[in-house]
Amino acid sequence: MARQLTWLSDAEWAKIEPLLPQGRSGARRVDDRRVISGIVHMLKSGARWRDCPPEYGPYTTIYNRFHRWSQQGVWFAVFEALTGYSGVWGSVAIDSTSIKVHRSAAGAKGGPSQGIGTSRGGRTSKIHGLTDAAGRPRILLISPGNLSDMTMAPALIEAASGRFDRLIADKGYDSNAIRAAVEAQGAEVVIPSTRSRKTPIPYDRDAYRARNLVERLWCRLKDWRRIATRYDKLATNYMAGVVLAAVITFWC
Repeated sequence: MARQLTWLSDAEWAKIEPLLPQGRSGARRVDDRRVISGIVHMLKSGARWRDCPPEYGPYTTIYNRFHRWSQQGVWFAVFEALTGYSGVWGSVAIDSTSIKVHRSAAGAKGGPSQGIGTSRGGRTSKIHGLTDAAGRPRILLISPGNLSDMTMAPALIEAASGRFDRLIADKGYDSNAIRAAVEAQGAEVVIPSTRSRKTPIPYDRDAYRARNLVERLWCRLKDWRRIATRYDKLATNYMAGVVLAAVITFWC
């Protein structure tokens, strides 16, 4: 393969290869490294699957492998294995980012369950993330774009249960319920109060400066054009691309 078409270095491939399905019956499988490099290329470029460079093999093989492993949860398993999902993360930050939904993503069954919502800005999805103290994604969830951050915050906190001792978030997460959920885990809350509070709740301003790490996360993930704009009809496929991008950007 041409050098400029090889997205995975030897070191990156050494981390991913052992986590891929092995020993499948049937016809001899096309080389995993070549196919996954093709998948990465498509996530980076944002092009249609049928426009995948032929050096990676038939575009149908590239897409079918991505789709099949998305439905089987392979990409999510790789993400959890490399992120140390069962470890202790210390200080964490949560936030969300809006994703514009392309018209090609319309038509899937399931409505809101596919993570697409309609608002004044048109159809959008939201990615909700929780990062560790180094700004690396530990938990990533999807919702319709018109769903509030407060609604998804309990799911992020529950998924990280027992793995953090401090939670940092902006004032959009300032609610008594969220504060209580964090404190119930024995963790410190670092969230500025909204103007609607008659008595502002003190917070650690020095610790709050680390919240910019989650903002950097979104900037780096949106360098992947199929992440910055959603073209996938199925939420499972779109989020599989998100976690694969996260694995290569932050964990390989």
